[in-house]
Amino acid sequence: MKGNWSELELEKEFGDAISRTRFAPHSNNLLISSWDSNLRLYDVDASLLRLQAPSQAPLLDCCFQDDAVAFAAASDGLIRRYDLHSGLVDTVGRHDDMAMFIGYSNETCQLVTSGFDKKLLLWDMHTKKTSLCLRSLDAEVDSMSVSGFNVTIAIGASMHVYDLRYFDQPVESKEAFNGTHLRCVSSIPDAEDIKSDALAGFAVGSVDGRVSLQISYPSGSDEISVSGAFATGDNEGYVTIWDAGSRRRLVELPRYPNSVASLSYNHTGQLLAVASSHTYQEAKEM
Repeated sequence: MKGNWSELELEKEFGDAISRTRFAPHSNNLLISSWDSNLRLYDVDASLLRLQAPSQAPLLDCCFQDDAVAFAAASDGLIRRYDLHSGLVDTVGRHDDMAMFIGYSNETCQLVTSGFDKKLLLWDMHTKKTSLCLRSLDAEVDSMSVSGFNVTIAIGASMHVYDLRYFDQPVESKEAFNGTHLRCVSSIPDAEDIKSDALAGFAVGSVDGRVSLQISYPSGSDEISVSGAFATGDNEGYVTIWDAGSRRRLVELPRYPNSVASLSYNHTGQLLAVASSHTYQEAKEM
């Protein structure tokens, strides 16, 4: 794979740390939230900034509903909705403290958010109903990922997977690294990548640099084959691409000048967005 990489650097500089990058579901538009309180939409194919929407508080996470609508979670607790064509912004609702993580499920038309108020909130975007408190937690969520019907969260050294249709109890709970604090979780997005009719999977990263790729599949399956690759980034500025099937390193990209704040693949898996900036999580650990 070495030699097959080309890099496009976005020209615009950010006034503060980047919190999240997300590619659109069906295009190469890239959504970026930042601590400078702006949500930006880049057209990567044209190398153009399509939208810059300011807000009144730092944005800590963002996600797409579709190619026309996006959401952001902010430090003032507000969940904001953005019309990416008109630039109009409205408020979905709010947490009682900082809103930290946000994700959208196409299968249920629901927005899932978590915050420093130790709550998981569910917002129905189809009926525009007010939030439902899915869960009051014992501690703040350290990372969250939404894919299909599943919500995967990391709290301390444990990770939990919930089904949005049956939220009474997690469908899976475990410690991934024998008590080591978790840094991030990321759901496996596409069932067609697995030779199985049903799958649940996720990658988990720890604060000491370890990564675990975990896949659940029916007990009757004799073999599982994973195609594609996944990427990891660290506080030293390194991005590594791994083969998901063999768990072997494919390539390490040239070192970036700052920590890797966020990574995002596009819908075809051919483009990888790397956000390199100071991270406030890194500062908190110093």
